[in-house]
Amino acid sequence: MLWKEKPFSSSHIIMAGFGGMILLGTFLLMLPISSQDGTTTGFLDALFTATSATCVTGLIVFDTATHWSMFGQFLILLLIQVGGMGVVTIAIAIVICTGRRIGLKHRCLIQESISAPHVGGIVRLTGFIFRTTFLIEAIGAVLLSFVFCPKFGFLKGIWYGIFHSISAFCNAGFDLMGVEAPFSSLLGYYDNILVNAVITSLIIVGGIGFFVWDDIRIHTWHFREYRLHTKLVLITTVILLILPFLLFFYFEFGKDTWGFSSTKERVLASWFHAVSPRTAGFNTINLTVLSEPAIFFTIVLMIIGGSSGSTAGGIKTTTIATLFLCIRAVFANRTNIQCFGRRFPVEILRRAVTIFTLYLISFLTGGVIICAIEDIPLLTALFETASAIATVGLSLGITPHLSNISHVVLILLMFFGRIGGLTLIYLVSNTHAPEVSQHPQESITIG
Repeated sequence: MLWKEKPFSSSHIIMAGFGGMILLGTFLLMLPISSQDGTTTGFLDALFTATSATCVTGLIVFDTATHWSMFGQFLILLLIQVGGMGVVTIAIAIVICTGRRIGLKHRCLIQESISAPHVGGIVRLTGFIFRTTFLIEAIGAVLLSFVFCPKFGFLKGIWYGIFHSISAFCNAGFDLMGVEAPFSSLLGYYDNILVNAVITSLIIVGGIGFFVWDDIRIHTWHFREYRLHTKLVLITTVILLILPFLLFFYFEFGKDTWGFSSTKERVLASWFHAVSPRTAGFNTINLTVLSEPAIFFTIVLMIIGGSSGSTAGGIKTTTIATLFLCIRAVFANRTNIQCFGRRFPVEILRRAVTIFTLYLISFLTGGVIICAIEDIPLLTALFETASAIATVGLSLGITPHLSNISHVVLILLMFFGRIGGLTLIYLVSNTHAPEVSQHPQESITIG
């Protein structure tokens, strides 16, 4: 029997790249040199940590500062940087640096890896991404060092500044504050204006998207000249920052249970918690004290996530914007989805509905499985699975105590959330023959 060899698609390469990076990170984290006490870390725990770092999630089974050695912490940071910018993007950027010519196939691969709108100028865009990323991370590291150096010493303070700047920009949520209290994240800095401002700024900039930066760079502050994608991202992002801030400020952090002594503390807590669930994973407040409505709203923010072509996860701001514009079109009795004088192709709505449905089914299924296995409240389980599939990293404190089966569920959700719903769709659809005929059309009743 003759087998016809099929070329690997971009989806195959992206998935293989992330999978290979995770496995390499797993085996390196298992080495005795990676742990503080010089012992070998178990395969599943190392796999969970490597997946969380590469998928820029932030869920952990060990406290990063107390379990992992300097080598282990550096390795985790490297996985975060590579995972945040994209394994394929990093690999091809290295090829560019060697002076080799980048062919059309590789350009298409970069385009799909960073969700760029077109192939034209993709090499220039890749260079812009690298320069901007390292510049922003460097600025964040310097600013954070002003806080960490007086507290931890010069060298350790510089390292803490670098680590948390990269982790925040890549929306990873890994931290080294376990030296103060295990699994404490940024609880000790809930009232520090500089830390709150720098971390949230890095999260927002990293979650906007690479080619949104490029559009802003080209057209500066001329909003009308932006691409439709950039306009939707910016407006949706502003709404998803202001609305949660107001809700948390007035209806959650104003309660006596939080014990905030000033308006400044309430403002900082509300702002940070409005930003961080958008796939960052840092927290300055004890999440276990959140009310059930606040937990549910945080889950919604986590599922939405950041923007396409960014370091963030989730279904993306453009997906949720498309769905709301579709609802508006139905209420206005319009045939087409319209925005800013432009109409959307039907294919965009199909993708948005598919991605939303896939994420919803995945995180609900994972939550029900963990709830049944661990015998914990469903809302608590859904919080962890939403955090995993949206690559957020926020936790109600149950992740380190879950069974191996639940950890495997979270690993799969993190991997699916990072490579993206569209990549999986393309991976499956590439195996199907193109549609050459159409069945007769017939209407059904909806609603």
